[in-house]
Amino acid sequence: MLTVLWAARPDRWPAWEAPLERELAGLARIVHEAPEPEAIDAIIYAPNARFSDFSPYTRAGLVQSLWAGVERIVGNGTLTQPLARMVDPGLTDGMVEYCLGWAMRFHLGMDRYAQDGAWRNALIPPLARERRVTVLGAGALGAPVARRLAQVGFDTAVWSASGREVEGLTVIGGEKGLPEALGRAEILVTLLPDTPETRDLLDSHRLAMLPAGAAIVNPGRGTLIEDAALIAALDSGQVGHAVLDVFRTEPLPPGHAFWSHPRVFVTPHIAAETRPSSAAAVVAENLRRLRDGRPFLHLVDRTRGY
Repeated sequence: MLTVLWAARPDRWPAWEAPLERELAGLARIVHEAPEPEAIDAIIYAPNARFSDFSPYTRAGLVQSLWAGVERIVGNGTLTQPLARMVDPGLTDGMVEYCLGWAMRFHLGMDRYAQDGAWRNALIPPLARERRVTVLGAGALGAPVARRLAQVGFDTAVWSASGREVEGLTVIGGEKGLPEALGRAEILVTLLPDTPETRDLLDSHRLAMLPAGAAIVNPGRGTLIEDAALIAALDSGQVGHAVLDVFRTEPLPPGHAFWSHPRVFVTPHIAAETRPSSAAAVVAENLRRLRDGRPFLHLVDRTRGY
C-alpha cells in the first residue's frame, strides 16, 4: 500500500477526507506528518499550503497538484519529482458553464433592458450562429468551453500557440494567427496558462485588434491582460464589457479600478473549483499508475510551464 502525504491546507481536509478514503481504499493511506520523508511514495499538494521543500522526499514518485494551474510550483528548484496538474471533470464542467453563461449574457445584451418603464423592443440580438466567439487556449479547459459554445451555435474558433489540431474545432494557430483570432472575436474567452509567453498578451496593441465593442471573459489568469490597457480600452469603447474572475493580486484590493468601472463585472475566482467528489478519482487513478509503473495523467511539461 502506498503512503501518501497530504500537503494541502489543513482546513481543506474535511472536504477531501471522505472522497479520498473512498477512492484510495486498498490503494494508499494518507498521512499528515512525515517524520520519515524518505518513506513517502507520493504527495498530494496545493500551492497555497505552507509547503515548499520537496527535496527530503527522495522516494516520492509523484506530486499530484489539486489545482489546474501550476505556475506557483513549476519553478520550485527542489521539485524533482514528476508533477501532475489537476484536470477534474467537475472543474471542467464549472468552467464551461461559467463561460457559456457570460457569453450568452453578452450575446443577448441582457443588461440593455433596464427595468425603467422604457419599451426597447428594437434591441433584438442576432442569433448565436451570427456571433463570432474566439477562445484563447485549446487545452483541457479551452477545448471543452469552445465545443460547448459551438454546440449552442456560436461561430467559434480557438487560438492555440502551437497550432495543433483539435478534433471538431476550428483552430487558428501561432503568433502570426493571433491578429486573425482577435479580429474575429466579438466575444473573447481567455483560457491560457500563466507563462512568460502569455503574460500581458492582451496589451493595448492587441486589444485594439478586437472588433469595436467586443466583450471579454477572463477566467484564465490575471496576468493575461494588462490592467491599465484594459481600463483604457473600456473607457474608449474599444472593449464593451469585461467579466474578470482572476487578478494579479487576489483578493482584488477594494480600491482597484475594476470594482467601480461601469463596464466591468468582477467575480471572486469562482469560475471553476476543484470538486473533491470528482477530483478524488483523478488522484486515485494517478496513484494506481504510480503503483503499476504506468504513465501519469496530466503530467506537467516543465519546459512549457504547464
